[in-house]
This record gives sequence, C-alpha cells and structure tokens, in this order.
Amino acid sequence: MNSRRTDSCQVAIIGAGPYGLSVAAHLKHAGILFRVFGEPMSFWRRHMPKGMKLRSPWRATNISDVDGSLSLDTYASDHGIDPEQLLPVEDFAAYGEWFQRRAVPEIDRRTVRRVEGVTSGFELEVSDGEIVFADRVVVATGLANQDYRPLAFHELPAALVTHSCEHADFAPFRGKRVAVIGRGQSACESAALLAENGAEVELISRGDIRWLGASTSEAIAHKTPLSRAHALLEAPSAVGPFPLSWLTELPRIVSLLPPQLRDEFTRRCLKAGAAGWLRPRFTNVRCYPSRTITRAREVAGRIVFDLESGPVTFDHVVLGTGYRVDLSRIGILSPRLLDKVICLEGSPLLGTGMESSVPKLHFVGSYAVKSFGPLLRFIAGATFAARALTKRVLARATPLAKPEFLKPIAPLSGRAASNPSPPS
Repeated sequence: MNSRRTDSCQVAIIGAGPYGLSVAAHLKHAGILFRVFGEPMSFWRRHMPKGMKLRSPWRATNISDVDGSLSLDTYASDHGIDPEQLLPVEDFAAYGEWFQRRAVPEIDRRTVRRVEGVTSGFELEVSDGEIVFADRVVVATGLANQDYRPLAFHELPAALVTHSCEHADFAPFRGKRVAVIGRGQSACESAALLAENGAEVELISRGDIRWLGASTSEAIAHKTPLSRAHALLEAPSAVGPFPLSWLTELPRIVSLLPPQLRDEFTRRCLKAGAAGWLRPRFTNVRCYPSRTITRAREVAGRIVFDLESGPVTFDHVVLGTGYRVDLSRIGILSPRLLDKVICLEGSPLLGTGMESSVPKLHFVGSYAVKSFGPLLRFIAGATFAARALTKRVLARATPLAKPEFLKPIAPLSGRAASNPSPPS
C-alpha cells in the first residue's frame, strides 16, 4: 500500500446504503468516532431500474436511527408520499439521502480500493491513494459485485447479456425482443418494466412463478377481509412464510440454530417468489416455465437459445437470477486479509456484533445472512445489525471466543471454503 497516511478513526464503515448509514447513526449516538466511505444510496440509484417498487412492507423499510425520529413515516409526511401506496425505488433512495444529511452529514464520498490488516488495526487505501487507519472496519457494501450469472452465459458478449442490476432504465429496449431469465422478484419486475417500456418480453424459468401476497391495490391497503386477516398473522418484516416469518424477526435466536437447520430455514424463507401486485402487469409478458436452456450462443449479433422445443432468437438477455454472496468477489480485501476470514460457501461466518474470524472486522447486510438468517438480507435487519455492532464496539473487550455455532464448521477457512453453489 501507499505509505502516505492521514488521519485515523475508531471505526471505518465501507458503504453508505441503508446498513452503513444505520450503523453510523447508532455509533454516532454512542459517541464513537467513525468515518463512512462511499456515495450515499449509490447502489439504489445506479443498479435498480426506474419504476421499480420496494417489495418490503412500509413498516419494514426504515433506515435505523436510535430514537426513530428519522423514520420513513416522517420523511413521507414531510414530502407528501402516500404510505398506502407501493414505494418507488427513487423515493426510497431520496429517503436514504435525506436520512444521511440529518443523521450522518460527515460522509467521505471517496471509494475504498483496498483494506489491509496491520498489527494495530486496518489500513484503508481510498480512491485518491490516501491511506486511512481504522481500529475497526465494517463492510456494508450491500450486494455490490454479488450478482449471480449462470455458467451458460459467462462467455457471451456483455452487450447482449446483462444482469438486472446493470440497468437504471429499461427505455432503450423499446421494440427489442428480450428474454428475462429467472422467476424471483428481480426477474418478474424486470420483465414487467421491460414490457411497459415497449419491449417484446419472454420470461424463461425452470419452474412456475410463486406469487406472494396481494394482487390488487385494494388488498395491499388491507381493505378486504382476507387481506386484514393476513395482516394480523404476518410478521412485521414479512420475510418468509408464516409461521417461519416470526422466527426471522429474531436473528440472534436464528444464529444459535445448528448450521444445517439454519441453512434450511434461510432457504425456505428466501425461496424465489414475486410480489402478487406484479401479476396484473404481466399482461404483455409471455411466460415459459419449466424450460431448460441446453445452449446459449451468439449468432449474427443476436442471442440464440436452444430449448427442447427448438432454437429461439432474442436481441438481448436480462439475467434476473438474483445474487449469491461470495466474499472473494468483494474486491477490496487484500488477499492476505481475505485468507484469514473463515467462510462457508462464500459467506463470512460471524459471531457477536457481526464480527468475523478476523478480530474487529465486521460484515453487515447480506454478508450476515449465513450466520444470522434471512432478515439480514432486507432493510428490516439494519436495526438489529446496528445495535449489535454498536454494543460490541462499546464493550472494548478482547475478541470473544468463536461462538458454539461456528465450531462444527471452523476448519473451513478463507477462499478454500468459498466455493459457492447456484442459488435454489
């Protein structure tokens, strides 16, 4: 690393999305010196298509501050947003920026290029070559660099095959024949948005779409008897099927489950599905469930799929295949530091306060799902993460022994244990 060092801090937070901002707000309230690196809400601005709506319930979409004064309700009231309507991603990004200006105005907008462990902490190299020292590091980079692309598409031109996270606007696809691969929320909403932007869309998946929840605006507003009954049974964050959704609300309890049981619980709660309110928007989307693509190839500047029924040609392919956490792809941890992080299937295994096997190196958000369950995949998990991490920092204790739930899998370490399998 460049030896030019400037100032230091107790905690460096890498990422200024919902989790990074929540952690910062809690640390600030606790009087802990920190620095946040990154553009606020950049992933939400640059990697989610215009017109996308949040699937999370309104009550589970708050960025976390200690007293709750910077809630989504407060922002909506101040900006004339109807809380009974689906929240556009643009409005949520604006809410995050509003939260940042009030709770964490001291943002360092530079990008962190490399993190290296040193004897007394960590050195962070930022985009202009400057070195910042931190006693602790919190990785809150969300799903950046974690998009999953099936092997069949790896060798195809980037101009013809893209992931849904690469698009902020689907308008350029007007008049094009586009295949969308997948059957989860990102695939189905991408297909609907493409059709609404004038594309000829075909959604290809290896099974039927599993529609979740209400399919009309009336039901979403909880005005029908059936929707009222459903609302009474639904857990606050609505992550996973009833009654598993209520256990999802308790990440600390989930972390104590045996590893195999915790993985099965998480798999069931994160099973591919799409919000029911998308169904009416599928009028112009042709769906081909249970289709297997035996081969994908470029022919004369277009993409040809070989299906059981024969070849089909498209102008473009959008992969709505979701995300798969693989720490080796994060791109900012030095190889030496990365090798010290105990991982399983690409995810760091975390203990108290979201702390990894490297003392004082913490991971929040999707990186914590393997250890604390599916709530950490969603905005609703930010409160738990921020509180737990702040409590751990305040303890100022020597690193805790590895929790019991890590012991059966402790021999798996670093990149040797990071061989991710495709998502279900």
